Amino acid sequence: MSDFNQRMMRRALALARRGIGKTSPNPAVGCVIVRDGAIVGEGWHHKAGTPHAEIHALAQAGERARSADVYVTLEPCSHFGKTPPCADALVAAGVGRVFVGMVDPNPKVSGSGIAKLQAAGIPVESGVMEEECHRLNEPFLKHITTGLPFVILKSAMTMDGRTATASGDSRWITGVESRRYVHKLRSEVDSIMVGIGTVVTDDPQLTARLPRGRDPLRVVVDSTLRIPLDARLLHQKSTAATLVATVSDDAVRIGQLEAVGAEVVRCRERVGRVDLGDLLLRLGKRGVQSVLVEGGRELAGEALRSGLIDKFIFYYAPKLLGGADGYGLFGGRSVDRMDDSFRLRTDRVRRFGGDIMIEAYPEESCSPGS
Repeated sequence: MSDFNQRMMRRALALARRGIGKTSPNPAVGCVIVRDGAIVGEGWHHKAGTPHAEIHALAQAGERARSADVYVTLEPCSHFGKTPPCADALVAAGVGRVFVGMVDPNPKVSGSGIAKLQAAGIPVESGVMEEECHRLNEPFLKHITTGLPFVILKSAMTMDGRTATASGDSRWITGVESRRYVHKLRSEVDSIMVGIGTVVTDDPQLTARLPRGRDPLRVVVDSTLRIPLDARLLHQKSTAATLVATVSDDAVRIGQLEAVGAEVVRCRERVGRVDLGDLLLRLGKRGVQSVLVEGGRELAGEALRSGLIDKFIFYYAPKLLGGADGYGLFGGRSVDRMDDSFRLRTDRVRRFGGDIMIEAYPEESCSPGS
């Protein structure tokens, strides 16, 4: 693969990232059109139901698209949805070659877009920076292939691994820059999930407090419906809904929660609690592609032991609590032997002021988004 092809695909990826959090249930896609070594058209998918990345790039390129090279992060679509097929538009524009980051696993596409281009005599090279293109659309890829949402566990900790002091105080572990990035992350996912303990202790809002930020669906795992009716997340001025997952059949309590605008979903029971696997399946069926698990030791521990977490994001602040008390990230019993530990593959390390952010995947995953 030439350095030039990588550079152009890297530009397409940068464009695609502008659409993250806005295109669901569609993937984020970027496209670059190059003629005689110069970029003549660029585009990305702005929002579900609007023109795709290739259409924006073709419009900018105009007649200069003829015989040009096209770099697109995901295989062009070949079917009619809310918009016409992008593969047809590329053929009609008379482009010369198409470089594709990855094949679209959507059964409606799955290689047919590439086949349509090739049938029109347009050479196609796929797999250009494929791993990076996978990582771009992890939630879409998991949901379209399994029906389940992509689950991200996020937590802030001190350097000695504590998420709160012995008294339960956790504000604030990390600095302003880390917290700002978390709000960006919230605006990019479809839903944010916490356990009832977090709601009772911290009374969070679970919103993305950014200019033009998009609030995710708020999900509270509350097996016995302990959530206070005056909890702040039930009274947000937000277009996003609040869903309470439970195993309780208390009709009076359910009615009270519905009266303040919450949606109550009764899930399958597992050892007296909400079966998280059943809850994720229900979320997936309603089109939720990504879930950010933010709080609750018991929730985090159950998700870990059930093998439900696809990605971990840990923020470590340069602080120490310096004792055996305080709260750790996971509730429940830990493993007895180091050989039985949950092994992760570190993917990225970043700094936000004095804080360190680590992104990691379960070691069993052969590649991001797989």
